[in-house]
Amino acid sequence: MIEFRDVSVRYGSEPLFEHASFKINAGERIGIVGPNGSGKSTLFRLILRDLTPDAGDVIEEGMPRIGFVRQHLKASAPDQSLLAYCLEGIPGFGQAEKDVLRLEDELTQTTDPVVRDRLLRALGEAQTAFEQLGGYTLEARVKEALGGLGYTTEDFAKPFESFSGGWRMRAELSRVLASKPSLLLLDEPSNYLDLPAVEWLQRFLRAYDGTLVLISHDRYLLRAITDITVEVDGGTVTRYNGPLDVYLRDRELRYRQLLQAKANQDRRREQLERFIERFRAQATKAAQAQSREKQLEKMEEIRLPARSRSAGYMRLPKAPHAGAEIVRLEDAAYTYPGGDHPIFSHVDLRVMRGDKIAIVGYNGMGKTTLLRLLAGVRQPTEGKAVFGYHVAPGYQSQDLAETMSPDETVFNIAKAAAGTSLPEKELRNRLGGFGFDAEDCAKQVKVLSGGEKIRLAFLRLFLNPPNFLLLDEPTTHLDLEGRETLQKAVRDYDGTVVLVSHDVEFVRGTAENILEISRRGIRRFPGGYDYYMEKTAQERAADAAAAPAKAEDDGSARVSSKDLRRQRAQERAARAPEMKRLKRKVAEAEAAIAALEAEQADLTARLAEGSLDPKGMADAGKRLKDIQFELNDLTRDWEAAATALEELTAAP
Repeated sequence: MIEFRDVSVRYGSEPLFEHASFKINAGERIGIVGPNGSGKSTLFRLILRDLTPDAGDVIEEGMPRIGFVRQHLKASAPDQSLLAYCLEGIPGFGQAEKDVLRLEDELTQTTDPVVRDRLLRALGEAQTAFEQLGGYTLEARVKEALGGLGYTTEDFAKPFESFSGGWRMRAELSRVLASKPSLLLLDEPSNYLDLPAVEWLQRFLRAYDGTLVLISHDRYLLRAITDITVEVDGGTVTRYNGPLDVYLRDRELRYRQLLQAKANQDRRREQLERFIERFRAQATKAAQAQSREKQLEKMEEIRLPARSRSAGYMRLPKAPHAGAEIVRLEDAAYTYPGGDHPIFSHVDLRVMRGDKIAIVGYNGMGKTTLLRLLAGVRQPTEGKAVFGYHVAPGYQSQDLAETMSPDETVFNIAKAAAGTSLPEKELRNRLGGFGFDAEDCAKQVKVLSGGEKIRLAFLRLFLNPPNFLLLDEPTTHLDLEGRETLQKAVRDYDGTVVLVSHDVEFVRGTAENILEISRRGIRRFPGGYDYYMEKTAQERAADAAAAPAKAEDDGSARVSSKDLRRQRAQERAARAPEMKRLKRKVAEAEAAIAALEAEQADLTARLAEGSLDPKGMADAGKRLKDIQFELNDLTRDWEAAATALEELTAAP
């Protein structure tokens, strides 16, 4: 489907990756992994023709229809509606529609036969392209996809910018789904999604039957839906014929082999350089020295993966002693300033020393607000929050890593946070404990990777060690290595932790209790994430099983068979007028559909014969478009009426 042949991309004089050769075969589900900035998104730009390689070729076979779900979603105008955003994003649709309208307009404004003949040919090609994109049915399919993803018809006219990140991602997916792509490209689709939305996304992608290429640091998504892994790292692109766990195993083997090969190469390079330096000036050895120089020039440097140089590690210091109870909420509620209703109320919650709790729930339910109440950053508007003996909270907000001055060095950031109480030697030891060596300490914040910024933010937090750690989406923008490093550090930390995260694997690997915020209220599950998912699945199954029983009252079992027959006869009589109306509506819709289909067939035949003049062709094209929209509306009406009629007919 897509083949990269010896592709190289450079930014300035620096290579991003070189000699990349791999294939994306039809039906494969590929996960693209690698450190931030390694060039993963560049592969998508090459596939989409937004970027031309400096060397090599990207070959597209079979002209796949590509659906691209971007990482950063933004409307083209502040007031652009949800529906307009979705329609605008279908590849080629907007331009195809503009071409048809422009050519139809130009035809009505010229009488030159030569120009008209040229415009007619161009219009025919444009209409064909528009039809191939499903142009006459596209809006109906987009609306259908949006409805299937939980939007109401009232949402279609709302500004796209008014929706949360998770709902924007659903809109992006719906427009791609409506375009029926054979190749789906996803760039970090789970960023900013809540856990329920990530679970939904996983189910959606598992059901997709085309070719999928996913850029992600989300280990849960990669494990659940991909079976091939492509690593972009250290200037190379390597395909691993297996899912994430196979890649992680084989990568370590390959890395050890690269280490050995680089050590051998470095020794050989040192020998050559020493020989050249020693014998370059001697006439009897000059030819040999020149030969060694040529060998040195031809030696292709072995580049180690970037992860080996920047992943680092994080050693959280021992938590200071605290009492058995860390914090207690008593009948707590919180209402935003100016708000009419509390986002939660009557909350009674105790966090004990050593607890590791993850707060989960949909966006907008108050997860971050609850975390801030527990941290003491905000106070309940009703009830109270009581901290225990010697509790020292350490709150890490989502944007804490971005509050550091980009021009300051790592060392100066740490020194400012430590104040004058910590000697420089001890400060450098602390920096080393978070993976920053002497060279790293001199780096400016603006050149650090996302993982390095997070580690520096944690270092600032732990220079005055807390014993109660509160983390709000700490894995956002971290790569695989950074997430694994942070997960291990939090798991091994001996203090108390409450966190909010959309990373399923991170929650699964750190939390021992789940605190759910939902329409049921705030509930605590005394087990990990898998236990929580099992219990909520059981609840959903029990609710579904109990639903039919809710219609029965306590006296229903005592109704006699004669009374029951009379009751059912009365119900059938009551349904008769509605059934009659629905039958009439079904018959009218079927007749209207048949008439429109006949008109559509006649217009299509006349266009094919070429018997229409230019104005007639333009009118016929517009009418065909109107017919298709009318057919879509009538078909939906017919389906709704027929389904309702069938349900009424089948009722006892």
